Amino acid sequence: MDTNQKFRKVTFYKEYFQDFFDKQTKQVKAKIIWTFDLIEDLQRVPETYLKHLENKDGLYEIRVQSGSDIFRIFCFFDQGQVVVVTHGFQKKSQKTPQQEIEFALKLKASYETEKQAR
Repeated sequence: MDTNQKFRKVTFYKEYFQDFFDKQTKQVKAKIIWTFDLIEDLQRVPETYLKHLENKDGLYEIRVQSGSDIFRIFCFFDQGQVVVVTHGFQKKSQKTPQQEIEFALKLKASYETEKQAR
């Protein structure tokens, strides 16, 4: 069996995620990278790490926890195997803020429009 086989490829849309990532601590960055590797390497990613958001037009959240800090990184799939990451934020409440979801949906729509224009 090929141990280097990837089931998915994580890619980034614009600079929103990078801006978020750059502000994180070394431990949080390591945990985010570990989670991205998991998403690429596992055929079935546990919902603990990648969860489909109900009725949100194919939006997913990557879930990262470092100590007591909880982070959410929005993404969606492009052609099934490509995970397009939009942006991330630190979760402060039980419920994901609606404006974060709306921003992710806006970025997804923008990505799809740009892709069709190519």
